[in-house]
Amino acid sequence: MTGTFFGPIDPPQRLLMGPGPINVYPRVLRAMSMDMLGQFDPEMTAYMNETMALYRQVFMTQNRWTFLIDGTARAGIEAALVSLAEPGSRILIIQAGRFGLLLSEIAGRIGADIRTIDLEWGEVASPEVIEAAIKEHRPRVFACIHGDTSTTMAQPLEGVGDLCRKYNVLSYVDATATLGGNPVDVDRWGIDVVTAGLQKCMGGPPGSAPITISDRAADYIFSRRHVEQGIRAAGTQDGLGARIGSNYFDLAMVMDYWSEKRLNHHTEATTMLYGARECARIMLEEGLEARFDRHRRAGAAVTAGLRAMGLRVFGHDEYRMANVTGVWIPEGVDGEAVRLRMREDFEIEIGTAFGPLIGKIWRIGAMGYNAMKHKVLITLGALEVVLSGQGYPVPRGAAVDAALAAWNAGGATKADTK
Repeated sequence: MTGTFFGPIDPPQRLLMGPGPINVYPRVLRAMSMDMLGQFDPEMTAYMNETMALYRQVFMTQNRWTFLIDGTARAGIEAALVSLAEPGSRILIIQAGRFGLLLSEIAGRIGADIRTIDLEWGEVASPEVIEAAIKEHRPRVFACIHGDTSTTMAQPLEGVGDLCRKYNVLSYVDATATLGGNPVDVDRWGIDVVTAGLQKCMGGPPGSAPITISDRAADYIFSRRHVEQGIRAAGTQDGLGARIGSNYFDLAMVMDYWSEKRLNHHTEATTMLYGARECARIMLEEGLEARFDRHRRAGAAVTAGLRAMGLRVFGHDEYRMANVTGVWIPEGVDGEAVRLRMREDFEIEIGTAFGPLIGKIWRIGAMGYNAMKHKVLITLGALEVVLSGQGYPVPRGAAVDAALAAWNAGGATKADTK
């Protein structure tokens, strides 16, 4: 038998202007090429501590428990939910897109008692609606998505943490799509647990999930601590609460590993930690306000360019994320043929959609390393050419002119401040 021999990986230099993943900062790739260290090497544990300090600033929080979950953004979601919810406990979830449905999927596997706030895809819940649902259902946990890339909308979170504390509810938010490009102001919002990923506005590869946890959520998680047999020391005391239903995603054990105890839980993903650390360094060197302004400008430019082509932008301007824009596919235009020509003729990727929006909208992202003026203009110019080739009457040059003007004027959405 002759074995198959494959050549080296040599991907095309594609410009990823969809909803993520996006092109990675070269500095991050360089950091990830550094030498390995042992997981208890003082240099390695120092890098872990530095990463915690960096992500406190990224999350805009003072939370001690701010660290990384090894795995993609979904690993962070699952770690949060399995450590906050248990079989039979009640969880209230906003369902307004694919990823709100994902929260229910994960909570269902945990065996939680799920209650939902059901909205049309692209809608957001008002504080009044959230409070009414909390009063009606009296959940143990409230959970939602901050920015759902399936709809490109950002759920307002101002005051949500206060509402949850008022009714003694733990709050969880997934900020995968927004962290690093839209303000994720954890302490001001008062959210107990927030998770994210690197592959969107943070400008890194998928594979590491930053997380931040309030003291009150940490107290609850530690009440469920159960140290595994192979690493138990004499006199180890477990919590009195129900054991967390996953070993890998047991936040109590992961937190012991990231604490001064260094109680071994898993082998830290060294290369991903290097990359996550560098993502945060790049963001903080740029400055939070400058970073958010760059993403606002990019989003405003994309929206202005699409409208100048005569296209309809999906959703509410008031709640649109800065980094991902949905646009209706014009009648008579083959949406997948456009994506193919964008990819094959221009090496640019734009996104398709999910659920009730599949085949109806494209999603164009401008975030992280790709939230740059020239990349937005190149993408819009290419889309203009491809649409014209499909017979759609595009006013040539209008999109780039409008986008350039919008970028130079700056841009802001109400979602930025919520």
